[in-house]
Amino acid sequence: MNNNKERGEEIRRQIVSDVKQHSADISKHIARIFSITPQAVYSHTQRLEKEGRLKSTGSGKGKKYYLGDLREQKSHFILAEDLTEDGVWRNEYSFVFEGLPENIVDICHYGFTEMVNNVLDHSGGKHVSISAIRDNEKIMFSVIDDGEGIFRKIRRLCNLDDERQALFELSKGKLTTDPDNHTGEGIFFTSRVFDEFEIDSKGVRFRHDDQFEFDVILESEFSENEAGTAVYMLLKRDSSREIQTVFDDYAGPDEFQFDKTVIPVRLAQYENEKLVSRSQAKRLLCRIERFKHVIFDFDEVSAIGQAFADEIFRVYAKNHPDIVLVPVKMEPNVAKMVNRAGSG
Repeated sequence: MNNNKERGEEIRRQIVSDVKQHSADISKHIARIFSITPQAVYSHTQRLEKEGRLKSTGSGKGKKYYLGDLREQKSHFILAEDLTEDGVWRNEYSFVFEGLPENIVDICHYGFTEMVNNVLDHSGGKHVSISAIRDNEKIMFSVIDDGEGIFRKIRRLCNLDDERQALFELSKGKLTTDPDNHTGEGIFFTSRVFDEFEIDSKGVRFRHDDQFEFDVILESEFSENEAGTAVYMLLKRDSSREIQTVFDDYAGPDEFQFDKTVIPVRLAQYENEKLVSRSQAKRLLCRIERFKHVIFDFDEVSAIGQAFADEIFRVYAKNHPDIVLVPVKMEPNVAKMVNRAGSG
């Protein structure tokens, strides 16, 4: 029974894959490939039409088939030198996005190629599995590799304390383990252009959901010995988001470059610890010299210590007068400490 089910799925995948080149003779074409009758193929085309994955015009010998609005593609690749992100998109996945609004295609193309390129250049793995699904309401991607794990690699190469700190640094933007060839902007911007974005990797999971004001760090659904890195992306089909608008949101007022970051301060808290020390502040300040405008988002932070505030808003501000530090969403107790440090 399982063999028949798998064979049926294989036939239907082949129909969807070949229908653009064989719209008028798809039944004969598939029948030749699988050594079955055209009548047997017809039962599969009927099912695909009912599912919305195919549509047809005409009847009898004049019947032609076309891709339907619902589309799906899943592939598994060996990571080799001749595998490229643009080649994978163009040859295997571009059909999934045909007919969609330009802003949707732009976002999907950007996120897809950035995440596949990260696997090719950084994962150190041997394989990658990619999935793209388009239904009536949304487009979903997954890119899963069997490499070292993104947070573990960042921790190792950047000499950080743990994977959680690696994730926190990644959320600021401009973090790369290969500065000669990468800007470190890809994951940051991909997480902002999609409605939902998630990275799950060996013990740590990062999730951005555009419905909420803040990102979250969770425990991974994988054990530390499982898949290297899994990236999931979701975009609603009715999204009006323009990719250039997102880029502009993080550019300086007078320049076309990525020089602004928003730091969710609460992500610097480990479990129930309070933000009171200078070492905690220094962890928060790591690498922000790469930006000209730094927004500290204190949402869900009820209080901070004097030393923590002083390290950021007096010591660091005094030593880096060219960087604009802006605290936002402060509780009264937080604002008191920030104002005291700033006037010191």
